[in-house]
Amino acid sequence: MFERILMPTRNEPPRRGASPMDSGGGDGLFRVLSGWLAMMPWAQLGLAMTVLLFAAAMPWATGQVLDALDRQIARVDVEGEFQRLEPGRLKNDLNALVGRSYFATDLEDVKRTLEQEPWVASAAIRRVWPDQLTVDIREKQPLAYWNQQSLISRRGQIFQPSNPQAAGPLPRLSGPTGREDDVLGRARAMSDRLQAEGLTLAGLALAPRGAWTLTLDNGVIVALGRTQVGTRLDRFLTVYSERLASRIRDIRRVDARYTNGVAVQWKQSRPDNGKNS
Repeated sequence: MFERILMPTRNEPPRRGASPMDSGGGDGLFRVLSGWLAMMPWAQLGLAMTVLLFAAAMPWATGQVLDALDRQIARVDVEGEFQRLEPGRLKNDLNALVGRSYFATDLEDVKRTLEQEPWVASAAIRRVWPDQLTVDIREKQPLAYWNQQSLISRRGQIFQPSNPQAAGPLPRLSGPTGREDDVLGRARAMSDRLQAEGLTLAGLALAPRGAWTLTLDNGVIVALGRTQVGTRLDRFLTVYSERLASRIRDIRRVDARYTNGVAVQWKQSRPDNGKNS
């Protein structure tokens, strides 16, 4: 009688170079790679690459298009209403732009150069296809002369053109440097007050020590001093309306620095010794 005896099984170590993923050959690795690739957002990546390529190509393409379209400036037109500026001279200066690149010319640089001209308040420049520039100039509007050779604009800007006399007959204001706004503000207030009495301001001066002197368009000078300037002007206007209006052409100077009246200097001596209170 035979007895079958089975040998115990031994766990053999894995073969050298193998891994748990080797079960079933290379199918496991393939399945993992396939799953990973399936999860990739290919549409988004493709769109992103397209955008990047387009963005990289844009400067080159734009440059090629502009180079193809660019041409030389053939004409510069000047627009605006001019009273003191010389449009012919201005146009001659701008003709230096003729022959330059239509696209490459820096219009902001041209604008800055134009606005350095004393009479120019602002300049606006635009391109007109295919080869023209249009320049719109706004001229400064002078309000008064300032310290002999300069002018002050309606916006309170001090400027000094080579031909200040082109401004014509304007009030003459003067004062220390840095006090322009004070003098201009006082002149405007006085002008309104004088016009109510039929008088016109021709000049206003602020001395370095603070004294104000008013000049009327009829040549009469009114000393107002350093303090209570508004009150003294009112006092002068009261005396003027009551006693001086009919004789204003005979008056040279009025001193309104008194507390209860004014002192009048006549162009010719008078029996009352020139005093009126």
